[in-house]
Amino acid sequence: MPAGTALVVRTSGATGRARGVVLGHAALQAAVAASIDRLDAADARWLGVLPLHHIAGLLVLLRARATRTPTTLHDRFDVAAIAAETDATHIALVPTMLHRLLDHGVDVGRFDRILLGGAVPPVGLLERALAAGAHVTVSYGMTETAGGCVYDGRPLDGVAVAVDPDGRVLVRGDVLADGYRTDRGVTPLRDATGWFRTSDVGRFDGDRLVITGRADDVVVSGGVNVPTATVVDVLQRHAGVAAAAVVGVDDTEWGQRVVAFVVAADPAAPPSPEVLRDHVRSIVDAAWVPREVRYLAALPRTTLGKIDGAVLRSEATRAG
Repeated sequence: MPAGTALVVRTSGATGRARGVVLGHAALQAAVAASIDRLDAADARWLGVLPLHHIAGLLVLLRARATRTPTTLHDRFDVAAIAAETDATHIALVPTMLHRLLDHGVDVGRFDRILLGGAVPPVGLLERALAAGAHVTVSYGMTETAGGCVYDGRPLDGVAVAVDPDGRVLVRGDVLADGYRTDRGVTPLRDATGWFRTSDVGRFDGDRLVITGRADDVVVSGGVNVPTATVVDVLQRHAGVAAAAVVGVDDTEWGQRVVAFVVAADPAAPPSPEVLRDHVRSIVDAAWVPREVRYLAALPRTTLGKIDGAVLRSEATRAG
């Protein structure tokens, strides 16, 4: 291990096999200091509900240690337990957790700040939260960047972000990990100029970074590139859809076929596959329309609330 190594933290594994990320003391200290400064959180009392074996949950503890302020930890996410808390001023959540708090009428406005990360918030979630009085900061980052390194589209102090010609998001700064742990040592993640090329795709809206998807969120079907994030967005605009996910699976005729998984808003009366396919066709290119639509009671998620694409692809392959 490199000198100064503090931790090896596994990635979430939402898109495949988890990897061990080697994080140094300097990277963690830089991430914690920049986060506290941006949030003006020197006196924050954090409520920890995220798993401590993930970087976002771990950072709750590290911020509290840095500021020497009290922290309350829950051993799991529990809506009633969060609603009963009265002392905490700050909480870190993933979108699924915030969605559940809103659904149960929890007073999210009593937190001085909700740090929301782990995934791009779905359509309408931020509007619901703001209407409920929540003070939300949307965080972008990953284990390799020692957690969130961009808040509300703007990099933290000491962090630089760029978008390459292919749309791939690049990150540089002291928050970067040393690399990935392997049987042969540590594989560096930075290039020769110090940039880390993420698997995320984005663009700039003025001076704000907007994440639009992942580089692997493209299904090539019949020679056509199908952006799955766009298809998901279109599906979720349908009133009969509560949640959706789209994956690609191998197909002898098309190379890959587009498969949609849908959670119906009303499980007793779900929109038919034909209705949903027609809905997608009315908005985007016909080649992007899912060849299959399947229904689930809930989308599979990792412990951090991310949609587990690996599970969905496995399910699509078995059922196909």
